[in-house]
Amino acid sequence: MRIKLDENLPVRMARMLAECGHDVDTVHQEGLAGRRDKEIWEAAQQGRRFLVTQDLDFSDRRRFAPGTHCGLLLVRLREPGRDALLRAVRQIFQSEDVTAWQGCVVVLTDRKVRILRPRT
Repeated sequence: MRIKLDENLPVRMARMLAECGHDVDTVHQEGLAGRRDKEIWEAAQQGRRFLVTQDLDFSDRRRFAPGTHCGLLLVRLREPGRDALLRAVRQIFQSEDVTAWQGCVVVLTDRKVRILRPRT
């Protein structure tokens, strides 16, 4: 899976996901840190990448409707420290068929994974 990590995620996450076999780049690597969400989103879509973020601005289902993009994982943990983020994302990428998330909006919380799929 082609993934882009937003700047609000630990850099170590890129290595961890790459070790799981994913093609990962980061907002930092592309010199996009501090840029507007719109620019981050456009870079992810142009690169055909699934965006992983904690930014609630990406939770608007009207702007980011499933099926209109390459996919989005919004991580919403109560205690989003670096280690907790790494554990939660590692666990979900190892236990779920994440390749089926293309075009979906996925919300990961402490309690569940919610997958909003494109309408057919």
